[in-house]
Amino acid sequence: MTASVIGVIGGSGLYDLPGLTNAEWMTVSSPWGTPSDDLLIGEIGGKTLVFLPRHGRGHRIPPSEIDYRANIDAMKRAGVTDIVSVSAVGSYREDLPPGTFVLIDQFVDRTVKRESSFFGAGCVAHVGFGHPVSPGLMDRLEAAATAEAIPHRRGGTYVCMEGPQFSTLAESLWYKSAGFDVIGMTNMPEAKLAREAEIPYATVAMVTDFDCWHQDHDHVDVAAVIKVVHDNADKARRLVARFAQDFPVEHPACPIGSDHALDHAIMTARDARDPLLLAKLDAVAGRVLGARP
Repeated sequence: MTASVIGVIGGSGLYDLPGLTNAEWMTVSSPWGTPSDDLLIGEIGGKTLVFLPRHGRGHRIPPSEIDYRANIDAMKRAGVTDIVSVSAVGSYREDLPPGTFVLIDQFVDRTVKRESSFFGAGCVAHVGFGHPVSPGLMDRLEAAATAEAIPHRRGGTYVCMEGPQFSTLAESLWYKSAGFDVIGMTNMPEAKLAREAEIPYATVAMVTDFDCWHQDHDHVDVAAVIKVVHDNADKARRLVARFAQDFPVEHPACPIGSDHALDHAIMTARDARDPLLLAKLDAVAGRVLGARP
């Protein structure tokens, strides 16, 4: 069995989680680039918790300039077995007002500028992604939200836009008509890369606004968004802390096999694989490539 190491990717404020002890910022280097920040590594409920501020401390990095590959690779090198992403989103539903937490189960990727795979020429791989979120993690997040009396809904589709600008009215109406539930700028390709790294992944989407489709909101107001983010911060800390406290000490197998996503994914013949790329894949894919145990 593998000891659980809980990874949390999110914004400022989550690193002062209730019950987190012996916390220390540590630098983890990655061959894929520079992670958004050092990793805050501590203990909670007898387990290790690793926190990464997605935009860096002080919110220095915009969505399109985050090195998502370096972030996920650094989490893998830190031994993370499961990732919870905490993200601010806009809502396309009247019944998902600001302050609601949505446990996402589907994504639509509308980004165009970001590196979305660890694999490529010299080592080709195709992982399944029909169900991008681990239902086991969703079960535990739902139980934590219920225990903490946090308004939430299980299930929803997150459309990820490029940004950094918010949507036009036409885009907002288009996404709403398509049946999407929320919109954000950061969970793609993060979720794709977590799957390639064989780390079960789940998203807690914190609704901050109604985007610009809503009759009472002709545009997204940053000041109003920040206020809701701050109001949500305590709920987010309580949710993540409860989730971590109650998480098993031994990593539970993902019900959909996220933690073995590479079992049959590598297409390139062994004698055709690029040694330089294989060296960079030592953490992400070493289990199946034989680069490490």
